This record gives sequence, structure tokens and C-alpha cells, in this order.
Amino acid sequence: MEVVYLQQDLGTKRLARLSEPLERSGVGVRRVAASELENLTQSDKHQGVAALTVDSVRLQEVEAKRLIQGLDRALIVVFDGIQDPRNFGACLRSANAAGVDLVATPRSRTVSYTPVVSKVAAGAAEAQPVVEVANLVRFLDFLQDQGICLIGAAADAPETLFDVELTGPLAVVLGAEGKGLRRLTRERCDYLVSLPMSGVVDSLNISVATGICLYECLRQRTLAADPAVR
Repeated sequence: MEVVYLQQDLGTKRLARLSEPLERSGVGVRRVAASELENLTQSDKHQGVAALTVDSVRLQEVEAKRLIQGLDRALIVVFDGIQDPRNFGACLRSANAAGVDLVATPRSRTVSYTPVVSKVAAGAAEAQPVVEVANLVRFLDFLQDQGICLIGAAADAPETLFDVELTGPLAVVLGAEGKGLRRLTRERCDYLVSLPMSGVVDSLNISVATGICLYECLRQRTLAADPAVR
């Protein structure tokens, strides 16, 4: 963090509790009015604190490809366009929690980083490696050339997520809200899988689906590494 902004009327004790550890660690602290925090965060739900961070894990495409080539057993998430910043933030949070090596999105048709994304991600937006690629289909071709299996999520897929082995190098590919995977993206996938639906709903929010897919990957990988784990 470069600097932390604290609302100046938080109260003496709370200000001290927040500012003293930051100042000891060398982080700059600025006390500002609530209206300035609203301008900085573009939200009135800032809870009195905002931080300016160094954007260190948003990769250029060439950097992302070098990262992938150095991975032993890749776990990548590819989003074929996310429009809602809250969904994107929640997806980044799930990806980081599940140990995803890289999140990839197309440069167009995807929400950009915003204060809302950062707030919902709860730290993951600054920690999770992310790349915006110029051509998603070509990037998927590159992943396959590296021996990475592409698992696409599609509501009409005959196989479910739980029917497919997810222990090797793979990329989970998810479509945009309400639209799903585009045709060319879908055609590049090695497998299409669905999530079983037992109730009256026929789909899940993209961030919920992302979390389910990633934790099934994590579960299978943990069992493969140590069969005694249950």
C-alpha cells in the first residue's frame, strides 16, 4: 500500500487503532473528510477507510504467457466477458481463495477494475494475477498448445462438473452473465460441463458458479495428492 485514507471524524480511539500500526510499518496515512472518501471510492459505503495500492499483478499478455509456461500444474480461470463489477470482484475473491494461478479476460466486453470490484474482492483484486487478452480465442489456443485442458461451463452440457477429472493442468472457462459462452469460445473447449440443478432455478450467478467449479477442482486435486484426505 502506498497510502491509506482515514475518515477524520471516526473518533480518536478508532483513528489511533487504525493509523498507528500503518505508520509503524511505513505506510502513509492521510485523514480526510467523508466527502473526499466518497470521491476516491465512488461509493458512500467506504466504512471510513480507503487505500491506494500498487497494481502489481495485472499482467501484460506476454508476461502471462511466460507465467503459464513456468507452471507445473496450472489452474486458470477464463471469463468470456463479465459485465457486473460486483460479480467480477466476487469471482476474483473465489479465484484467489482457491489458489488460481491466473485469471484471464478479454480486453473488450469485460468490466474494468473499479472501486466496486476492489471492495467486493476484499483484497483479491490486488493479489490475484489477472491478464486482459486481445483475442480470447487465440489465447485459448495457446493454452491448449501448453497442454492445458479447457473445461467450459454450459447449462446444456450432458456431463456435469462432477463427471470430469479436474486434477491435471486446466483452465475453467465461464461465459458472461445471462449469455454464457460465445460460440467460438465454446468450440475451443475440450469438455463442456454443467452444474446439477435440483430446484426450480435453472442457473446460478456467475460468481457462485465460479466458486463451485474452483472448489471441485481443489477437492479433486487434494484427493489426488493425498488419498487419505476426506
